[in-house]
Amino acid sequence: QAQLVESGGGLVQAGGSLRLSCAASGSIFSAATMTWYRQAPGKQRELVASITTGGSTNYADSVKGRFTISRDNVNNTVYLQMDSLKPEDTAVYRCSARVVVSFYWGRGTQVTVSS
Repeated sequence: QAQLVESGGGLVQAGGSLRLSCAASGSIFSAATMTWYRQAPGKQRELVASITTGGSTNYADSVKGRFTISRDNVNNTVYLQMDSLKPEDTAVYRCSARVVVSFYWGRGTQVTVSS
């Protein structure tokens, strides 16, 4: 059973930076498109950024130019570098791995941006 474990969340002031990590166990990582999602209280889950096995990336318009997704295929880890953080970035961030039609989820990490 694949497991995803996020880390790196916390409290930061507006304009600051955080780097989230998502470590994947099992044999899924090399075949998976990895995606970061977030969900704020009272709001729907939102795709933040994704990266394919070939390194192609996709970002939500709200984070373009501020967030960068990357993956380390040796250590089975995907990262989300978040710069110029805004209070509206406050949410629980979860990573997901998609392999063909199967999805795997981490439990999430809280990011809080104070104004």
